[in-house]
Amino acid sequence: MSGFSMPSFSGPCRVLKFDADKCVGCNLCVDACPLDVMIPNPEPGLEPIVVFAEECWFCGGCVQECPHGAITLIFPAKQRISTIFKRKDTGEEFRIGQKKPMPPNIVPPSGE
Repeated sequence: MSGFSMPSFSGPCRVLKFDADKCVGCNLCVDACPLDVMIPNPEPGLEPIVVFAEECWFCGGCVQECPHGAITLIFPAKQRISTIFKRKDTGEEFRIGQKKPMPPNIVPPSGE
């Protein structure tokens, strides 16, 4: 690798995940980023280098610009939406988009 640019490992998590099988190194995502979070990889055909991960606003411009669908945003843990619901009495777990969703709650509110 030529140059002195190194990936940013300063934050507690990565902000972008590149699928190496889909990414062709076109760098359209680099141009779309309003904050210049990443730079083009000096080696042609490889995914960009995320240099300033802590500056990412998670706007998704890079994901939308990617023509191959090779980028996934990795949101911080506190910003992720919980998709699991659990019944207190049985411990049974349900997820959003599940084929057999949980039946509606027909128990009346307490106090009635």
